[in-house]
Amino acid sequence: MSAETTSQHAIQRLLRPRSIAIVGASPTPGALGNSVLGNLDRFGYQGAIHLINPNRTEINGRPCLKSTRDLPEGVDCAVLAVPQAAAMDAVQGCIERGVGGVVIFGAGFAELNAEGRQAQEHLARIARDAGMAIEGPNCLGYINYVDGVPMTFAPTDNVPLAGRRAVGIVSQSGAMATVLRTALHAHDIAVSLFVSTGNEALNGLEDFLDLMIEDETTHVLALVAEQFRDPPRFRALMRRARELHKPVVLLHPGRSAAARESAQTHTGAMSGDWDVMRALTEREGVAVVETLEQLIDVAELFIRFPEPIIGGPAIITDSGAYKGMSLDYCQQIGLDLPQPSPAAHAILDGLAPGLIHGTNPLDLTAQALVDPLLYRKALDPLLVDDAFGSVIYASIVSSGAMAPRKFKPVVDAAKEARFEKPVMIAMLGDDGDMPRETLSELRALNIPFFRSPERCLRALAFLQRYYRRKQAPIAPVARKPYKHKLLAGIIPEHVAKKILEAEGIPVPPAEFVTTIEDAQAAARRMGYPVALKAQASELAHKSDVGGVILGLNSDKDLADGWSRLYSNVALGKPDLVLDGVLVEKMAPRGVELIFGARNDKDWGPVLVVGLGGVFTEALHDVVTLAPDLGAEAIATELRRLKGAALLGAFRGSPARDVDAAAAIAAKLGAFIMAHPEVAEVDVNPVIVHGEGEGALALDALIVVR
Repeated sequence: MSAETTSQHAIQRLLRPRSIAIVGASPTPGALGNSVLGNLDRFGYQGAIHLINPNRTEINGRPCLKSTRDLPEGVDCAVLAVPQAAAMDAVQGCIERGVGGVVIFGAGFAELNAEGRQAQEHLARIARDAGMAIEGPNCLGYINYVDGVPMTFAPTDNVPLAGRRAVGIVSQSGAMATVLRTALHAHDIAVSLFVSTGNEALNGLEDFLDLMIEDETTHVLALVAEQFRDPPRFRALMRRARELHKPVVLLHPGRSAAARESAQTHTGAMSGDWDVMRALTEREGVAVVETLEQLIDVAELFIRFPEPIIGGPAIITDSGAYKGMSLDYCQQIGLDLPQPSPAAHAILDGLAPGLIHGTNPLDLTAQALVDPLLYRKALDPLLVDDAFGSVIYASIVSSGAMAPRKFKPVVDAAKEARFEKPVMIAMLGDDGDMPRETLSELRALNIPFFRSPERCLRALAFLQRYYRRKQAPIAPVARKPYKHKLLAGIIPEHVAKKILEAEGIPVPPAEFVTTIEDAQAAARRMGYPVALKAQASELAHKSDVGGVILGLNSDKDLADGWSRLYSNVALGKPDLVLDGVLVEKMAPRGVELIFGARNDKDWGPVLVVGLGGVFTEALHDVVTLAPDLGAEAIATELRRLKGAALLGAFRGSPARDVDAAAAIAAKLGAFIMAHPEVAEVDVNPVIVHGEGEGALALDALIVVR
């Protein structure tokens, strides 16, 4: 049996135990051990429960053992509700008695100090050697709603699945896991498994995901991750979830330096690059959200609507002002709002001629207050119109009495027949009075309710991006033989360009020379004007020391430029000896882009594209992408840059050849995937000419490990 199989078997015993031990059991209300026992009793757990407290022989009539060494052989799961100082001996006793796994609530380990980290590493080592699983330390435990096992000290009620589709929750933060679970249950969404992984001394996010992905009762996975300790395995698991058509929604704090520092003190984690994480996990099909609200909302929509939602929504509202606001907001988040088909338009126009106009968004005006049946009459043509993937009611709820009156036509329609497409309700009024009975009725009919239209629209936008990415093909890239062997170190421009040119990346005509006479001869062959570029492995940034001379138009200009170049370099880097000089044909003017690629130490190969020149540093107008994206997808991303207007017809300049630039980026992505020994490649700038005129890589640098 392999180590991984043994680990999964131990995790199965941990999460689906037939017998349980509570170490630190207590009769004191509010004590951790007491709360765990209360949860087990409330869930009606039928397996054997062993209580352990060295100071008691019984607790509320139940016998109490002195130590984990007194346990019968083969208990499946032990929860440690004891301080850090007592945890080590308790775990050792569990190992001796063949316990399958332990849940360690206690803090004071790696998240605290070096001594705590040492204690945590010792726990992990002895448990790994024994084939025992560990959840935690510094965690909230888990709740298995499938089998009715609440191994947590947070008071909780049993919410059976009752045959419903369910969300599996894995979070390194116990608080966030609890908030997510509570919110989903409040929305009448079932949860199959809830796992708080804490410090992940031995078993982490990936181990529990491995089990949940294969679990038939889990249909959607919702994750809160402050750290990925095994990114390659995580990506492989996400591919498996994609194969099984199980959406994964991920919230990963750490975009800012402050958040990354916080994660280190919170769970003992060392955060990676958020942009790289997002690009590569989204490529595997993960929906990466940015807020807790989005995590809740997107998970709910995935559960309620398992079929892809492709077309944009139809919005029905009773506010002319909100009609304009929704148009603005949907443009901001990239959510398409199609217009009704001619047939639907005619029906909608006829609802109240001269008052209601058959557009999307559809404003029912105050007529809907007079005739609430308008909500139903507007719904019917939109449900059968292929232009729309869903229908959203964005309605004013001014009182508790108004809500049932407005939504009754929708409820009646849902009761009469299954809707042909998703229908959602979002109220204008935030925390206005919405009767619990109405909410329950809507959710029972699979109609989600949102406290704001923005939450609904944002969640829907995430779903649509998820399905678009899922449809994009992922083609494996084979490693290719190269004429130039990639030796460790910095590969200067003149060699790097030859390597990239062999990949099909266009570069300007150029020759590497070591004398002024050879430089002049090369310039005459390729034709003036030319540029001179200092070349040396130790000179990664030539421009910083005046090592680039542009716009030389004659032999005399070149001679003057040659002298200036060597003087500049001697002044800027006195100890540097140049390998030589690259004489390069000056390229026509165009828009500058910057392309880069690297093999991230945690996540693997990744591609970066953006606007070059001053935009790179001043606006940081770049986007991180998976390296296996095709040129068409890369072109789409280029057109989404902040300064993308520069790539179109702009102030008398023609539209730029974005497709040619995207083709260069795609080839660069293929190159970095084929060469794991390459640390990074910098192609800056890429000059993009007019539409149909191509693009050129004007500079290149390759760093090999």
